[in-house]
Amino acid sequence: MALTAETVARHELRGLQTRVAAASNGSLVGIEGSVVSESENTLVVEQGERTKRVPKAGATFEFAFEGEYATVAGERLVAPPARRTETTGDSKWR
Repeated sequence: MALTAETVARHELRGLQTRVAAASNGSLVGIEGSVVSESENTLVVEQGERTKRVPKAGATFEFAFEGEYATVAGERLVAPPARRTETTGDSKWR
């Protein structure tokens, strides 16, 4: 499956450039950098020499890849990464 704006929620996010476009915690808005780690409920974004852990729920992320931008509601990403990226069977992340 190719990485597109429609399929980004089902792909590996590590290495993608991201920006927090909106969040229930206003201090998280504007965090941007490369995704270096992911857990079921958070993304870890490398920002300069520091990392920031951002909760997926309650945030909206913009991912940049191949000249495109994709906006994804964090709630669509809440799942263990291995489960979210499954390519077979019926999945709510399709």
